Amino acid sequence: MRQKTIQEIEEIYDLELDRILKKIKNEKAEKVLLQFPEGLKPYAQVISDFVEENTNCSCFIWIGSCFGGCDVPLDVERLGIDLIVQFGHSNWDYTNKNVKIV
Repeated sequence: MRQKTIQEIEEIYDLELDRILKKIKNEKAEKVLLQFPEGLKPYAQVISDFVEENTNCSCFIWIGSCFGGCDVPLDVERLGIDLIVQFGHSNWDYTNKNVKIV
């Protein structure tokens, strides 16, 4: 199966990549954790590559389950993650001062 391009993925999903890239740059995030619902996981590497190519960050893909905005991966602070980007979910206020979520 041929891998979709970022343009093809954006025709299917509203990823809000411009907003994400702006947030990463504004926060000067160096390590960004990308968290996807099951339906977007097949596109995770393409999205991660796009984000890395357009910012100065390193992306990490959360391969565990994701059941919504309240399903934040545990102990990401230990990994030095600066920002979590959850795709496909509503905004959620995460109170950890060291890690922000988009």
